[in-house]
Amino acid sequence: MGMKTETACLHAVRDKTHKTGSVAAPIYQTATFAHPSVGESTGYDYSRSGNPTREHVEKLLNALEKGAGALAFSSGMAAIGTLMELFSPCEEPEIIATDDLYGGTVRLFDRISRKNGIKVNYADTSNLPEFESAVTGRTKAVFIETPTNPMMKVTDIAAVREITAGKGILLIVDNTFLTPYFCNPVSLGADIVVHSGTKYLSGHNDTLSGFLVAAGAEILERLRFIQKTTGAVLSPFDSFLVTRGIKTLAVRMEKAQKNALSVAKWLKEQPKVTAVRYVGLPEHPAYELSRKQASGFGSMISFSVDSAETARSVLNRVELILFAESLGGTETLITYPVTQTHADVPEERRLSRGIDERLLRLSVGIEAEEDIIADLENALNLSA
Repeated sequence: MGMKTETACLHAVRDKTHKTGSVAAPIYQTATFAHPSVGESTGYDYSRSGNPTREHVEKLLNALEKGAGALAFSSGMAAIGTLMELFSPCEEPEIIATDDLYGGTVRLFDRISRKNGIKVNYADTSNLPEFESAVTGRTKAVFIETPTNPMMKVTDIAAVREITAGKGILLIVDNTFLTPYFCNPVSLGADIVVHSGTKYLSGHNDTLSGFLVAAGAEILERLRFIQKTTGAVLSPFDSFLVTRGIKTLAVRMEKAQKNALSVAKWLKEQPKVTAVRYVGLPEHPAYELSRKQASGFGSMISFSVDSAETARSVLNRVELILFAESLGGTETLITYPVTQTHADVPEERRLSRGIDERLLRLSVGIEAEEDIIADLENALNLSA
């Protein structure tokens, strides 16, 4: 029986390994598993290589992303770090990455991947001619973040797939902002989908996690071997928390998106706000593309104010909204990219992307929209 996504979040995978009738998947809080006898196995040996609770959340996310399989990691960066082990320095690989990326990903690419002999070239993947001109005979993969963090640019995933088709280039898409509830990159041609499960998937700001979803069995097994060998797996308890979070993914994404649209419209009218970037606004350059490749726009907003003083004053004066890193939780969070998420990005590159001292990023939560707006209004009116 086919299921709508909101139903699949609850019922796509059921744990039938026990006879208690427990509605919640059990937490198998164990490091190792006993064998019935020599030559026999329960299917589990050691929790680094496999654990029933982790397998449950992996199967659930894979059912939502419609891939060949998913792997759960201790954080989103652990997932991307494992992903980069697919590439051998002896091949002198080059990777094209979206030029507007989460700062932690940039830090990994620039300081770890380059050290390991992997060259990462940045390009505006939302600009297809620019992207196509960046592809060379050494290109082994394309790493896309869409919408981007924090400038909310959108890449046409299917069009990138067309450009790379037949060239042996892996297409990797970070789907953290939209989640499988709003977008399925595998259906658009992605080979690997990345998630920081810390964000919308868990959804409550209470656990770290990361995921890789592979479209094909061969890549899945390569990633599984690397994960087992390097060991950055998601713990049983955190696997349980992410499973619990996914149960409410649909209602949280819908409510947060509704709030975000109202907040974005309100921000547009404020005299101290000079620019609002929200993909769900019809004037956003990628509004129609987003409608084509996704079923929603998400709840991430970035906006610029008239001065650095105003930006800092807003951060100091919000009360309901929390001044904190991260995103995708039930609470609305405001972030200052220049000192937080993108502090390690070189200043020249950061400024060329528009990430300056006037830029603020909002992860809109599920509170009453009137209360979110009232808090922003108070903070802006009291700002310098």
